[in-house]
Amino acid sequence: MRRETNENTQPLIRHPVFQNWNVVADGWYFACPSRQLSARQVHSLSLCGQHVVLFRGTDGVVRALDGFCPHMGTDLGIGSVRGNHISCFFHHWEFDGKGSCQRVPCGEPPPAPARLQSYSVTEKHGAIWVFPAKEATFSVPDFVELAEDELTVSFGRSYSRTCHHHVTMINGIDAQHLRTVHGFEVKMNLNISEPSNEMIDFSLSGDFPNRTWRQRFVVKLLGREYGYSMRYSAGTMGLLTMLQKVRLLNRFPLPALHMIFAYRPVTFGETLVQPIYVTRKRRGLLGKIIERALLLLTRRLFYSLKDDDGKVYDNMRFNPQSLLELDRPIQVFIRKINQLKASIWSRTG
Repeated sequence: MRRETNENTQPLIRHPVFQNWNVVADGWYFACPSRQLSARQVHSLSLCGQHVVLFRGTDGVVRALDGFCPHMGTDLGIGSVRGNHISCFFHHWEFDGKGSCQRVPCGEPPPAPARLQSYSVTEKHGAIWVFPAKEATFSVPDFVELAEDELTVSFGRSYSRTCHHHVTMINGIDAQHLRTVHGFEVKMNLNISEPSNEMIDFSLSGDFPNRTWRQRFVVKLLGREYGYSMRYSAGTMGLLTMLQKVRLLNRFPLPALHMIFAYRPVTFGETLVQPIYVTRKRRGLLGKIIERALLLLTRRLFYSLKDDDGKVYDNMRFNPQSLLELDRPIQVFIRKINQLKASIWSRTG
């Protein structure tokens, strides 16, 4: 693997949490869209190397447990829902949402070890999120400007990267690559804030250049000012806001575009990225048309940048040793990630 190469000539910097495949930090991990789990349905999946089962009870609430029955290790994902309990397919042992065995059909009392680890679950942004602890210590983040609004969401096609998810997250705050990779010549003013222990906000704003005819056309169409922001939560989610401060024909303010990047390691050396496109819910037929147009524009803008970035992040041995002042957001991000708490899903030994 790339992380094991060039060790004598380019020794890899080791971090306590950042880019450490053995550490799964406490945070909210994307499981699946909410619509994929109807009432009385069961779904098992791998989350950061942990086999987890989700089930939605008859009360509509989603619950998450370790995915193997403590009796003989059957995958609970092939089980069924009974009320608000999950029943193992093999011997019909039943477990509640806290992982306690509530029924053994043969009539014997459940033995003491017949318990499962439970996990905190929430539904937000049209998705199911799992926190690797019984009780979450913070909430799934909001877009600041959309926190009080009802949202319409659209799920893009997930894709994988062969680098750690902490590394691919840096893409959103590497202002240099907007020019070098994407040819986007914009001078940016950077602002960094840390609203909580697990969250960090990066805001960049500036003026479009006005030298070439193409640049002058953009300025006439969208105005001179431009800005975007990234909100990161616990190294597991990135909330991107694009086209801030843009005014059509220099007069009419346009709505910003919003999308979420949900990250999780799948196997050692592979990261799954789930894009989620978000916009404010609007009323009526015209509102629906505007929603669709904004979601489509967000998707198109994302895919116009994604493939070029993939050339970098799919063949990278991330080992920053010569960072510039322009790279300060990356330094701040690495420091923030290294302060996160390792969860019970982390590998030991």
